[in-house]
Amino acid sequence: MSKKGISQYYLLKHGIDNKTLDGLKKNKNITVYTLEKLCQIIECTPNDVLEFK
Repeated sequence: MSKKGISQYYLLKHGIDNKTLDGLKKNKNITVYTLEKLCQIIECTPNDVLEFK
């Protein structure tokens, strides 16, 4: 997000709710729908967001 200049406020204005945003900050689980929405907003792919270990 920082590379693209996208703030938390921008995510809130584009459909990511506060509860989801809080969960993301705390590394909680998200739905595939949320991942899709994030990728559309940030203009990236899931590979840019996820890391499997």
